[in-house]
Amino acid sequence: MSGPSAQDVTDATTAIRAEHERVFDGIDPAAWARAGALLIGAPAVFTVGTGRSGLALQMAAMRFMHLGLDAHVVGETTTPAIGKGDVLVAASGSGSTARVVRAAQTARDEGADVVAMTTTAESPLGETATEALVVPAADKQDFDGTTSVQYAGSLFEQSVLMLTDALFHALWQTSGTQARELWRTHANLE
Repeated sequence: MSGPSAQDVTDATTAIRAEHERVFDGIDPAAWARAGALLIGAPAVFTVGTGRSGLALQMAAMRFMHLGLDAHVVGETTTPAIGKGDVLVAASGSGSTARVVRAAQTARDEGADVVAMTTTAESPLGETATEALVVPAADKQDFDGTTSVQYAGSLFEQSVLMLTDALFHALWQTSGTQARELWRTHANLE
C-alpha cells in the first residue's frame, strides 16, 4: 500500500466539502431553531450517542456549558438523573442504536424532551423525539456510496459536530454574550 498523492488529498477534500454543502442545504432550519428554544428553556441538557456520534455530542455538551446551560454527557459518573423539562440531545444515524433509543425512551418517560439527530424521522429514535432533526447523510451501513463516498457514517458524524456547532453559534449570537464571558467557564484543570 502506498501513500496518497497530493491530487488524492485534493480530491478527497473536494468530495467531503461537496457532501457537507448538500447536508447543510438539506436541513430544516426551523426545526433547528425549535431545538435551540428547547435547549435554552431546559433546566438541564444531556447528550447521548455512541462511537463517533457520541464524541461529537461530547463536544456539543461543552459548548452548551459555555452558554451557561447545565450540560451533561450520559454515561459519565457525575451525570445526574434526567427529569421533567430537561432535554436529551441524542444522535444515531440509523435511529435504531439500542443504547440511544433506550435513553430517549427513558427521557420521555421522565417528562424530558428529546432532540434527535438521525438520518430518518421514521426511525425508533425519530419517533420518540420531541424534535427530530433529520441530517441528510448516510448512516454507517450505507455501503453502496450513493449518499456519501465516505466510510461508515463519517458524513453523519461530521455533520453532528458541525450542525451542533452551528446551533451553538446561533444561540450564542442571539444571546448577546461576549466571547470573553463564555471563556470564564472553559476548563481550567487541563
